[in-house]
Amino acid sequence: MVYSETIFPVRYYETDQMGIVHHSNYIRYFECARNNMMAEFGYPIEKCEEDGVTIPIVSVECRYRHPAKMGDVLRVVAMIDKVPLAKLWIRQAVYNQDGDLCVEGEVTLGFLNKETGHPTRCPELLVKAIEAHINDK
Repeated sequence: MVYSETIFPVRYYETDQMGIVHHSNYIRYFECARNNMMAEFGYPIEKCEEDGVTIPIVSVECRYRHPAKMGDVLRVVAMIDKVPLAKLWIRQAVYNQDGDLCVEGEVTLGFLNKETGHPTRCPELLVKAIEAHINDK
């Protein structure tokens, strides 16, 4: 499994009038963790796009468990269980500073040729980066 964590505080603008994180922000948190993971691999999303491949979201599943609140420090986790071919599945979770599971879900990513917009395979550099880290944790 490939595993990455990103930690940051809940920001005021991410909350509603009750000080609870608005549900839409968890999808952004997932994205921050995915982008951080790719940067940790040494193959950031910007490099992938420079290499001519975009990575659109195909689907997002998010199950809400415990509300995150203003003042919380969140740990956002991204996990990859298998090397991608045409799609990449990333399991994700958000925990607060007490270890409470706030949300869990899965994001499915596809790969498109940037010039044609047609589906393509996962870039070889990303495959190699994932293979190099698949058994780290």
